[in-house]
Amino acid sequence: MSQRHELMALGVQGTPVPLGTPLAVFENACRDLLDRHPGTGMLVWPELHLFADGVPDQAREAQLRAAAQPLDGPLVTALAAISRRLGVWLIPGSVCESGPEGALFNTAVVLSPDGDLTASYRKIFPWRPTEPYTPGSQLCVFDIEGVGRFGLCICFDSWFPEISRNLAWMGAETIINPVKTTTPDRPQEMVIARANSITQQVNFLTVNAAGPVGVGVSALFGPEGEWVSGIDDERPGCFEAVLSSDRVHRTRRVGTAGVTRPWDFFRPGDVPVELPAYRGAIDPASWNRN
Repeated sequence: MSQRHELMALGVQGTPVPLGTPLAVFENACRDLLDRHPGTGMLVWPELHLFADGVPDQAREAQLRAAAQPLDGPLVTALAAISRRLGVWLIPGSVCESGPEGALFNTAVVLSPDGDLTASYRKIFPWRPTEPYTPGSQLCVFDIEGVGRFGLCICFDSWFPEISRNLAWMGAETIINPVKTTTPDRPQEMVIARANSITQQVNFLTVNAAGPVGVGVSALFGPEGEWVSGIDDERPGCFEAVLSSDRVHRTRRVGTAGVTRPWDFFRPGDVPVELPAYRGAIDPASWNRN
């Protein structure tokens, strides 16, 4: 029997946790979820899940700056110890990272079952003017042996198709999108999430904060844009999301709906396509991702 390249993730649509809450509360919540969902290999929480700054939660810059730490600080160190004790991949949403020269980043972290900081990604497109974060400048992919390659984007990043396009070009078979949407445009975001999965032929896992802070609605879309699993309202909860790289490569090989193969479009001798908005070009010689 051929090896199946997949991982069972749990998308956790949780209500943000107030700043100062002991991390033992978060660890116990993770442990309870794992007890109820045996076989889970990854926990994915919403954006800034551990950083609710008050009631109402309004992204107050002073509180967030006071809570921010470098990635080698005690918070991420403690979260890494939790992932090691639980023995799973842990994406605890994103954290407030204090960067150089007073920068404040909204940073997703990926912690391995061994307790290593495997990847970190600074949100490139903070939701301006509300969010006080410094924009990041680098895309992020990471590998899980035996499963495949993953990319990260945070909330509003998904509105910029360049992010998903380049993550897929960098080899991502699954894009993980922690979200903290509190506004009435979540239906549009779900259309965008599905479109990203279709146009890039990737798994797209988007996990939003639950009410009463967030508006909820979370899902895993497969590489043909199919709804695989999710939660369709604002209630706190979780859903099992099987992340399969085999499904991605099968779709790219046979085509979406058996016909469409955008990653196999160009032929030898095709000329580059200029992209003036990016001062660059699509180079046919480096396009194919199969």
